Amino acid sequence: MTAQRPVVASMTGFARVDGHADGFTWTFEAKSVNGRTLDIRCRLPNGFDGIEAAARAEVPRRLARGSVNLTLALTRTATVSQLRINRELLARVLELAREIEGAGAAPPRLDALLSVRGIIEPVEEDEAESRERLEAALKADLGVLIDRLAAARAAEGARLTTILSGHLDEIGRLVEAAAGCASLQPQALRDKLKAQVNALLDAVPALPEERLAQEAALLIAKADVREEMDRLRAHIQAARDLLAEGGAIGRRFDFLCQEFNREANTLCSKSADVELTRIGLSLKASIEQLREQVQNVE
Repeated sequence: MTAQRPVVASMTGFARVDGHADGFTWTFEAKSVNGRTLDIRCRLPNGFDGIEAAARAEVPRRLARGSVNLTLALTRTATVSQLRINRELLARVLELAREIEGAGAAPPRLDALLSVRGIIEPVEEDEAESRERLEAALKADLGVLIDRLAAARAAEGARLTTILSGHLDEIGRLVEAAAGCASLQPQALRDKLKAQVNALLDAVPALPEERLAQEAALLIAKADVREEMDRLRAHIQAARDLLAEGGAIGRRFDFLCQEFNREANTLCSKSADVELTRIGLSLKASIEQLREQVQNVE
């Protein structure tokens, strides 16, 4: 059987579970939002420390990052009790009834006997056992709640993956547009360099050839953005690989966005062409949109 690949999960989600048992009803709610680490906060009724301990043990098994808030609202609906017959008192009443019957009176009816105060009395259930059953039911619903929260985050992550892929497509389109910009073509670079060298010679006619070669090399280095193009393409592929990998990729994706931004800044700083600058600014805007969405990734 093929192992299921981990999905990309969002850190945003909501889940709710309603339950009842042993004279109580409750509502469990879980909300999660973005967070640098996994932060668990519980709002529970007093005396339910065992539920909080269970939550702090179970949540990290299912979630890697995010600020998670768990809330339990618990309401008592009825006092659960049993009834028992006070046999000692019933025996005394029956003995009196026989004496009365011996004096010629009619035998007492059963309903009359049972209506005597104290014959039937309530028996409160063992409080410890009742509390144990209640906590067991609450812990079972806690597991359901966390499952639903994880499912909600996975569903949001699926939508987020589509959005991230769209941003990567746009970044890829802009990178190729920059690479195809006329100012980056070899002949355009040579013509531009020739014009700059001629201008330099006109300004400083006695410039030594060695210095001229240094200036020419510097101009070429400043104009050449092929390395930036190659690194941007590599970053796009790395981002797609992360999406395919799934799981808790948020931290690595965020670092990759920083690298994207670094290359885009370098591209803009090297540009001496209006069209390339325009593409570079659009590229920076798309990278920022990608980074904003990555903040939601677990």
